[in-house]
Amino acid sequence: MSTETLEKAKSAIPVRGFLDIKDIAIPQGEELVKAILKLKEEKNAVILAHYYQPGEIQDIADFLGDSLQLARQAKDTNANMIVFCGVHFMAEAAKILNPTKKVVLPDTMAGCSLADGCSGEGLRKMREQHPNALIATYINCNAETKAESDIIVTSSNAETVIEALPKDRPIIFAPDKNLGRYLSKKTGRDMILWDGSCVVHEAFSMERIAQQLADNPDAKLIAHPESEEAVLKLAHFIGSTSALLNYVEQDDCQKFIIATEEGILHEMRKRAPHKELIPALVFDESCNCSECFYMKRNTMEKLYLCMKYELPEILIDEELRLKALKPIEAMLDLSKSIK
Repeated sequence: MSTETLEKAKSAIPVRGFLDIKDIAIPQGEELVKAILKLKEEKNAVILAHYYQPGEIQDIADFLGDSLQLARQAKDTNANMIVFCGVHFMAEAAKILNPTKKVVLPDTMAGCSLADGCSGEGLRKMREQHPNALIATYINCNAETKAESDIIVTSSNAETVIEALPKDRPIIFAPDKNLGRYLSKKTGRDMILWDGSCVVHEAFSMERIAQQLADNPDAKLIAHPESEEAVLKLAHFIGSTSALLNYVEQDDCQKFIIATEEGILHEMRKRAPHKELIPALVFDESCNCSECFYMKRNTMEKLYLCMKYELPEILIDEELRLKALKPIEAMLDLSKSIK
């Protein structure tokens, strides 16, 4: 491959989101897995992957986890390069925690509807309207939004964090209104909610899930708190990504209807191979809308090129990084008791 071809591919990253190199032979199958593992060793890299990633990426990751688990791994790693297989805000958080390490993401267009729908400017305006309020922001947001927050939460630690905030201060919660509404009920705290939601979790159909439950009376419905309230009311168990995994593995029930992103089924089947797992149905019968198309933008081929050429790289202005770091560290300090 010529230098000109590589430079052209690099220049196209802002538009395509990834290195698109047509005339390079990318290994396939087991050879691709071996090539990625070899690059990992050569570059002292660590591969972090979210449970919603394609199964083959989950299988090759050094650490597989939810947002809280991955934030901890990103903070504690000794690797020179962090290869983040997730969405952009996750890789960005890893860079915020590790300014001296190279952080790369296979496809920078792996975004998030929650992150895209909430801005730092918007939070500043909300703070002006509620000057005594504390801003608790879900980790599914960009660095500018984190920088305007007092503390960050994940679905794993949100209840713990909210409970720990001063009772005499109102709380602005952004950007997921469904998670915020759920937390308000769980903690008894009144919260001012940003009007945002996850396109995947809002796609679930209460009516179709109710029919699934009727057709499978021996099944339990488990749901992520980003789902709409009508779905949560039907659920036998509500929990974070990691909590849902643990519940399926440990509960005596042998059949579950899963109301969260379908990528989690890959790990669930590994942990509970003898149990029947049924994806919850969505409104649109013509699509698999429980699959996050952002998460699935990352592929093994993109991962290989990303590691080989160490691009696309996540870079953050230092002043912004330091502002965004404070609420993340506040979250991690409060979450030490959570596994």
